[in-house]
Amino acid sequence: MVKVEKFIPKAIDRIKEKAKGKTIVGLSGGVDSSVCAVLANRALGDMFFPIYIDTGLMRKGETEVIEKIFSDMNLQVIHAKDRFLEALVGVKDPEEKRKIVGETFIRIFEEEARELEAEYLIQGTIYPDKIESEGGIKSHHNVGGLPDRIDFKEIIEPIDDLYKDEVREVAWELGLPEEICERMPFPGPGLSVRIIGEVTEEKVDVVREANAIVEEELLEQFKPWQTFAAVIGKGTGVKGDVRVHGWIVAVRAVGSRDGMTAEALELPWETLKKIETRISGEIPSVARVLYDLSPKPPATIEFE
Repeated sequence: MVKVEKFIPKAIDRIKEKAKGKTIVGLSGGVDSSVCAVLANRALGDMFFPIYIDTGLMRKGETEVIEKIFSDMNLQVIHAKDRFLEALVGVKDPEEKRKIVGETFIRIFEEEARELEAEYLIQGTIYPDKIESEGGIKSHHNVGGLPDRIDFKEIIEPIDDLYKDEVREVAWELGLPEEICERMPFPGPGLSVRIIGEVTEEKVDVVREANAIVEEELLEQFKPWQTFAAVIGKGTGVKGDVRVHGWIVAVRAVGSRDGMTAEALELPWETLKKIETRISGEIPSVARVLYDLSPKPPATIEFE
């Protein structure tokens, strides 16, 4: 376990040593990138530029929450929904999705860097990201999903030796709000990897609403490591005495310590029924709702 009181000054010194000029920080609002942003702010002062990219693949209300929490950091928000959705048209393979999202992130950061005359990028890669990418389990958008050509002098990863629970300890010590310190992991490629097959705006809208319902019903009472919904295909249903061919939504809720392994939560039947009723009732195009019982391994936590 990391000794937080020693790690923070070392991380700040590491950033100072590597970043010799204006530096962009990719701030997603998750605990990893938020910790990097605070460390960079302390290390670099007015040479630090936090940028949040709204990909259009974010959770419901995500951008507004991040803007509010980090308003004192002069956060720059880039709205790039159309760019990401256009890049993903026709793409079904999950690894290709991750690489497309990773490259699109980098190209936008490069464009902003040129405007700011910044030469360095800081991102919140953590140790499990590296392990999973190097082991071929999946490409993380900020590791294996990065393009070969990157127009930065260096990409700096101040917390790449930490596990998620260690990052949370650092976040508390840095004084970040509980909402950030205990925030659930959210995939870098966003809702694109909670959609099996091609990403469309309709599917994104469905999975965003389903995710919001799942979080409302499970977060406070059951405290999962991660919980979400995914659109996994279409199936036959009946709504209003009419046969429909609607979306199948799978619900996932797991417990874990560091994300390397995970177990599905044993949720009460009444809770599962309420989630099913809300999702199929509040989202007209959903025909059925499933609950995923698979542990990690053999499954990963996310569907893609």
